[in-house]
Amino acid sequence: MKTSFPKPATSPAWYVVDAADQILGRLSTSVANVLRGRHRPSYVAHYPAKDHVIVLNADKIKFTGDKVEQKIYYHHTGYLGHLRQTTLKRMNEKDPTKALKLSIRGMLPKNATRDHTMKQLHVFVGPEHTYVSHKPVSLPLS
Repeated sequence: MKTSFPKPATSPAWYVVDAADQILGRLSTSVANVLRGRHRPSYVAHYPAKDHVIVLNADKIKFTGDKVEQKIYYHHTGYLGHLRQTTLKRMNEKDPTKALKLSIRGMLPKNATRDHTMKQLHVFVGPEHTYVSHKPVSLPLS
C-alpha cells in the first residue's frame, strides 16, 4: 500500500500582518504556522511551504508581564568568556524587528528548512513595505 500526499500549492501567497497592539508570542505562533504552511489543507510536514509573510509596525508590539525588564537574550561570540547578554528592552530600542524574528525562528522546526523559511519572513518597523508588486492577503489571527 502506498501513502499518497496531496500536491503542494504551486503559487506562493503573500500575507500582510499588522503587528500594532499584538502580543509577541501569539503573533509569532500564527506567523510561524503560516510560514510552515499549516494553514493549508495540503500541508505536508517534510515539504517547505512557499508562502511569504510581511509584518508591519514591528515597533508597536506589546509585551505582557515584566518581560521587557526581565527577559534576557544571550549571545556567545565564540571566544572564551565572551557571553553577551541583553534585555528585551534594550534589544527593542536598538532593533525592534530582532525580538520578533528570534521568537518566530524559535517556533520553527530545528532542521535545514528553518533558514529557508526565515527568508520568507519580511519584518518592517513602519506601516509601509517595499513589496508592492505582490497582491497581499490579510492574515486571520486566531
